[in-house]
Amino acid sequence: MKTNKAKLIFNYTVLSVATIISIFPFLWMIVSSTNKSVDVTQGRLLPGAHLIENIKNLLHSVELVPALLNSAKISILTTILSLIIASLAGYGFEIYRSKAKDIVFNILLLSMMIPFAALMVPLFKMFGSISQTFPMIGIDTMAAVILPTVTTAFLIFFFRQSTKMFPKDILEAGRIDGLSELGVFFKIYVPTMKTTYAAAAIITFMSSWNSYLWPLVILQSPENQTIPLLISNLGSSYSPDYGVIMTAIVIATLPVALIFFIMQKHFVAGMMGSVK
Repeated sequence: MKTNKAKLIFNYTVLSVATIISIFPFLWMIVSSTNKSVDVTQGRLLPGAHLIENIKNLLHSVELVPALLNSAKISILTTILSLIIASLAGYGFEIYRSKAKDIVFNILLLSMMIPFAALMVPLFKMFGSISQTFPMIGIDTMAAVILPTVTTAFLIFFFRQSTKMFPKDILEAGRIDGLSELGVFFKIYVPTMKTTYAAAAIITFMSSWNSYLWPLVILQSPENQTIPLLISNLGSSYSPDYGVIMTAIVIATLPVALIFFIMQKHFVAGMMGSVK
């Protein structure tokens, strides 16, 4: 009994320490947004009374709302397109069997080993060439940000693994009832896999919202910049105001945090591969 109690105390102690370490940066960010720049540099850990002032300075110094809207448009469109394409691909890779399909899927998994930084120069040249013919999807457009990241090998793999737990008899019943393959997919598969879609949506939205490197390369106009680029510009000045920067980071974090807390139950269920 004493041994079990000691283990329980030890486990909760370790978990408590890990929790504090995990949430400390987030709490420090919130506290810093209420302080002046000099207080942030000095490592003040107590809340201040300068949050409103920091917000006013932020709105006065940069175009915050357009940057948030740009990030929202890119993230929402990327998420919607990624869910459609990745789920169709994952569904096809699992439901339809063939040797060629397995070879293609293995090549797809190998592509996960290629860092995105290695693809940026070829992608930039490609969109530079496209700009001459189709300027709407060329350099310095939202389409150029979205298209290279519209889906990933990981997301396709994620949907395929979740589809392994899908009851195949339901699909056969739908086909017997006269549904087409697309009808089976959209009317049976999609509603049943809603937790998987929720988890994939959170992962994709967070990745797109926080994306920095590719938008930095492809977006050139100030009016097209996303929120990570705006925050980066705030920190690149000769004498950055860290209170304003922390305020911008808090504002940029709120949409992602809100979406995660709203969908966290579905996220956990989706990551565990549950099918409802």
